[in-house]
Amino acid sequence: MLEEQILQLYRKLRLLGYHKVFGTIHEKSGSLSATEAFSADVIHLLGAPTLSQFASFLGISQPNATYKVNSLVSKGYVKKTVPEADRREVRLQTCGKYDSYFEEQSERVTRAIASLGEDYTSEQLQTAAEVLAALVERIDVREEKTDGHL
Repeated sequence: MLEEQILQLYRKLRLLGYHKVFGTIHEKSGSLSATEAFSADVIHLLGAPTLSQFASFLGISQPNATYKVNSLVSKGYVKKTVPEADRREVRLQTCGKYDSYFEEQSERVTRAIASLGEDYTSEQLQTAAEVLAALVERIDVREEKTDGHL
């Protein structure tokens, strides 16, 4: 039952994400294609990856990744930053235009989470949070072992 509910939640969150991506894509100059929107979202979700990390995660060539990133930079959705600690490294970060294109949290999900307090005690919600945190951690550990990406 737990697995079924988590998979159902996962599917709903994916659908909300796709709805947001395709709902914000407009056919006008400077807007993002679906591939660009997903690429920008991956950069955001990876949390300031290097170009190599971005390419490796998507399983694409370095030149292909460079092309995608340069397109996003020219449209103002991604910026390249050079950390003070290692000036040879370039990090990719989403910037203001991305933030206005995508909301970090869906209002619908935020409202649903807030309403859980009406039906469950704070102790029950804390237990649920701990279970979900453990699940996320185990998914990360297993992916690191098999993929080497995360």
